[in-house]
Amino acid sequence: MEYQPNILASTLASKKTFSFALLFPEPISPEAYWNKPMIGVRKAFQEIQQYGININIHLFKQSDPQTFKIEADQILKDNPEGVVLAPFFSRESKEFILELKKRNIPYIFIDSNIKDSDKISYIGQDSFQSGMLAAKLLDYSIPENSSILILHFAKQLDNMNHLVQREKGFYEYFQSVNQNEKRNLIILEIPDPNDPIATDKIKTTILSKPEIKGIFVTNSQVYYLGRILEQFELTGIRVIGHDLINENIAFLKKGIVDFLICQRPEEQGYRAIISLFEYLILKKEVNNENYTSIDIITKENLDYYK
Repeated sequence: MEYQPNILASTLASKKTFSFALLFPEPISPEAYWNKPMIGVRKAFQEIQQYGININIHLFKQSDPQTFKIEADQILKDNPEGVVLAPFFSRESKEFILELKKRNIPYIFIDSNIKDSDKISYIGQDSFQSGMLAAKLLDYSIPENSSILILHFAKQLDNMNHLVQREKGFYEYFQSVNQNEKRNLIILEIPDPNDPIATDKIKTTILSKPEIKGIFVTNSQVYYLGRILEQFELTGIRVIGHDLINENIAFLKKGIVDFLICQRPEEQGYRAIISLFEYLILKKEVNNENYTSIDIITKENLDYYK
């Protein structure tokens, strides 16, 4: 008679609780990017908490891989039913997911992906394609024979999976097009943008290489560059960064930043929790790859972007 049990009703009746663990980067300011996925997480939690779901949040410092390991070890001690994590640090993330697999704890990636990792799902932007898009925008909008500065605000860049993928996509674009007109790409890594030495290093690089007409900032901290360009009145440079946070919006409106590439972080947080709920509680299959849109925001369409 095609009878199907009501799993949600059974869950409510059993009064069983399910523990989800979140492992996210700690936001570096009240307006920083990593506050936004938490908006989606809270929305999802409001919808599913009645089914006995508890969410334990663990935050690690974006500048310190050791804090990731400490929080990951605590999650393993707590032995949750499922985990949502941002694999921010590649090496530490791989060690963590090996332990999760040993314990048969399912996990979902958000914001950054690790291929061939037996994850339940990935929810976020295609970082490689995002890098290719940034390259195309700059290639179209700066003069021929000009150079491009790739600016990383990051410690241990080789350990940050999503930034590495964006840079690879950026390079791939220029390897696949303009075979007769190669762009000169200059890479600059800034471990701490708040260090006064960092400001001098960026300013000196731009002033000593007047052929630089485009700058690609690989993460959401493009506003640090905006402050330098504004302070020293460095003009005539196209700038592309990531994410619609208030600091970046201000420089977008001023025309100092030309493009922001956005990835709907609130949606990522929401879908990650709901996907884990569907997999664990509803016993549904979830898509292994869930790419969010790659949106291009300018000052002209900013006020109409939702």
